[in-house]
Amino acid sequence: MHSSLLLLLAMPTTMVVAAAAARTDKPRLMWLPPLVVALLLLSGALLEAAAAAAGTSTTSADDAASSTSSLAAERAATGRRSRLLVASQSTFFSLDSYGARGDGRHDDTQALARAWEAACFSPRPAVLLVPGGKRYLLKLVALSGPCKSSVTVTVEGTLVASRDRSDWIGGGGGTDRRRHWIVFRQVDGLTVGGGGAVDGSGETWWKHSCKINKDLPCEEAPTALSFHYCTSLRVHDLKIVDSQQIHVSIEDCTGVQLTGLSITAPGTSPNTDGIHITRSRDVQVTNCKIKTGDDCLSIEAGTHDLHVSQIVCGPGHGISIGSLGDDNSRAEVSGITIDTVQLYGTTNGARIKTYQGGSGYARDITFQNMAMHGVENPIVIDQDYCDKRQATSPPCEAQGSSSSSAVEVSDVAFRNIRGTTVSKDAIKLSCSWNVPCHGITLQNISLEMLGGKGTAESTCRNARWRTSGTVLPQPCTSFIDLGHGSN
Repeated sequence: MHSSLLLLLAMPTTMVVAAAAARTDKPRLMWLPPLVVALLLLSGALLEAAAAAAGTSTTSADDAASSTSSLAAERAATGRRSRLLVASQSTFFSLDSYGARGDGRHDDTQALARAWEAACFSPRPAVLLVPGGKRYLLKLVALSGPCKSSVTVTVEGTLVASRDRSDWIGGGGGTDRRRHWIVFRQVDGLTVGGGGAVDGSGETWWKHSCKINKDLPCEEAPTALSFHYCTSLRVHDLKIVDSQQIHVSIEDCTGVQLTGLSITAPGTSPNTDGIHITRSRDVQVTNCKIKTGDDCLSIEAGTHDLHVSQIVCGPGHGISIGSLGDDNSRAEVSGITIDTVQLYGTTNGARIKTYQGGSGYARDITFQNMAMHGVENPIVIDQDYCDKRQATSPPCEAQGSSSSSAVEVSDVAFRNIRGTTVSKDAIKLSCSWNVPCHGITLQNISLEMLGGKGTAESTCRNARWRTSGTVLPQPCTSFIDLGHGSN
């Protein structure tokens, strides 16, 4: 279909944002009668039908290939018509129409803020377009609702973070200002996608991390994409690279779909979790590739009813539930399923980690159908986890594994997990003395030392477990304090 016709079809039935608006601060409007739009839609369908007919093969030798090609063309045409009909009901807001330059040098933060405000106040479903082939330089920006209708942010170009750390450190806001780059807050029915990129320019921040330079204090750094208090949220088909710290954070959200995300940062980059989920419910994460310097997925307190599937992870720290219970806090996590995951060279595989002295629970958790390729610690429950260097936090040894309280870990299943480990402790269940882990199931596990270098083992402490099917290494070949097992 001709590009001019596509442009018209992409506009609302009665209102079109004129292309000439790119040269002004405010978009101009052009009114189209519904009959005109209907005729355009009809002509588009006729054009597509004619094109399909023209492409049909008449030779018997090509019948099978022609049939397949025609079917694919018909499906593609149907998909295009469906998308066009949906788009015809939307109002489009291009970032360039609000003063953005997209040259990667000039600050486009306010242009994005203005475009968001217009889209959010649109009475019709709105599409905020980040045009392709350009780099839009952004500082901290908060895009807040509630909005009058649903908003789709279509990122075709690249959003790139300012490399000047003073853009976050100064201007008030304290540590909260440091923690964010692009924030979506309190938006219902938000979709963010488009196949473009979000570049956090993280190397500027990594060299100032206390994990890189031990002489520096530990400080917060921005999360690339944050979603707070959003409902019916969909984030899909984005490339998110080199975040300052966490790449994507889902906080206090309900009804979330994350799919088709590519998240990449060097394996040495500090605290660059791929996807971080906390205080959220009914979340699905599917078909994502994550390569970072920290957890591919970190699942923290307040997360319930999470389903993760078809994930490729590595390098990084694996998939972690926790850390939970830090600073004697209460944590509640339940209804977690991690399914169909490939892990490559990660420091951990399937892990639950809690601090000493916390309270609450982590239960109804399943890790299944996982392939480990040279993973350092494939299966871990660690209730003595500690990662404290701040002066305001009690040191790890002061918390003590003999604390009378702990986050209770129960009803956890590790099923159909196979592959290789680079550490002898392929299975490590290290639980609290006073609040032992219980209801732990190990089913159909096969973990071997990488390259056949020795025999993999397992370690248990204060864990009550049972096995089903073949489990290698045998649990638990080494005991510390207390281990209870049954077949």
